[in-house]
Amino acid sequence: MSFTPFALERWQSTWEHRVRINLSESGVHALSVAELLSLAGDDSDDLLALPLSYGQSDGSDALRAEIARLYPGATPDHVTVTVGSAEANFSTCWTLFRDARRVVILAPTYMQIWGLAANFGVTVAPVWLRHELGWEPDLDEVRRAITPDTDVVVVTDPNNPTGHILSDAARSVVLEATRAAGAWLFVDEVYEGAEHHGTTTPTWWGTWERTLVVNGLSKAYGLPGLRIGWVVTPPELRARLLERHDYTVIGAGPLADHLAVRAVRHRDRIFDRTRDILNTNYPVLESWLQSFEGAFTWHPPECGAICFVRYAGGPSSLDLVERVRVQQDILLVPGDHFEMPGWLRLGFGNPTDQLREALDLLRPAVRTLLR
Repeated sequence: MSFTPFALERWQSTWEHRVRINLSESGVHALSVAELLSLAGDDSDDLLALPLSYGQSDGSDALRAEIARLYPGATPDHVTVTVGSAEANFSTCWTLFRDARRVVILAPTYMQIWGLAANFGVTVAPVWLRHELGWEPDLDEVRRAITPDTDVVVVTDPNNPTGHILSDAARSVVLEATRAAGAWLFVDEVYEGAEHHGTTTPTWWGTWERTLVVNGLSKAYGLPGLRIGWVVTPPELRARLLERHDYTVIGAGPLADHLAVRAVRHRDRIFDRTRDILNTNYPVLESWLQSFEGAFTWHPPECGAICFVRYAGGPSSLDLVERVRVQQDILLVPGDHFEMPGWLRLGFGNPTDQLREALDLLRPAVRTLLR
C-alpha cells in the first residue's frame, strides 16, 4: 500500500523556524508561562515544586474534570488527554479506521485525517465547501455523499483553512444524514474560542450518540508548545482509544498538564486575548488584500487567525510560496496542501508590528508574481 505524506506539516516543520517571519501558523502568537500564570492568578511556586515524573497517561483527574465541564453531560470518563490534537486525531483514526470502509470528509480541511484514512486503506469521499456559497456545503451533495455504507463523517468546525463556521442548516443536514447512516461523527473543534465576533461556537458533543470531538490548546488558547489536546468520546470507544494511546506517546508531561488545568479553567480570559489579537490584525490584512485591486478573492474569516484567498494568475501556489520563502524569507501555506490549487492560506496571528512588517515586505514581491 502506498503512503500519503502530510505535505502541510512537512512544509511547516522544515521551514517555520528558519524564516524571518512565519505567516503559516493558524493560531495567535503564543502566551509565555508568566503570562498564562498571570491570567490564571497563580504564581510559579506550585509549578517549580512539581516532580518531573511520569504524569497520568490519559491526563490528570484535575485536567479531565476541567475539560469535561465544557461538554454537557460529559464526565472525566469521557475525556482522554493527548499530546496535542494531532495525537488525538491519530489515535482516533487508528481506532475508527481499522474496521471502516468509507469516510466522508467536509473539505477543504486540515489534511491529517484525510491522509490517515488513505494510509489505513479507507476510501475518502470529500464534500467540498463552496466558495460561491460562502464556504457552506451544497446540502443536497451532503445528503448524497453520506450513504448507508459510510462509516465515519469528518467535520472541522470552525473550519481550517477557510475560517468559516457552519450554519445551523448545514449542521442539521450533516447530523440527519450521519444518524441515518449510523456512522460515527468525528468533529475537530480546535478553533473553538477564536471566533472574531466573540460568541463561542456550540460544540457538536451530545448531538448524536456516536459523536466524538477533538480539541486542544494550540489555536484559540495560544499555547501550542504545551502539546495538550483531548478527545471526548463515549466511554466504550474511549477504552479502545486508550489501547492505541498506550502504543504511541503514553502521556503528556506533568508540567504541561499542570499549566493546561489553569488554561482550561481560565479559558474565557485567554479567549478574550485571542479575540483582541484577531480583531486588531484582520483589518490590517484585509486592507493589504484590498490594495491589490481585485487580484485576491476571499470571504472574511469568522474564526481563527487564517484567511484563505484565491489569487488571479501567476505561478502555482507551491511555486509562489517557495519563491516568497527564498526571496522574502517569509513562510506562507499553499492551497495545494489542501487540494486547492490557486489559493493561499495567510496567517495573521503574529504580533501586529510583525504582521505589518511581513505584509510590507510581501507587497512588491506579490505584485511581481501576480503580474
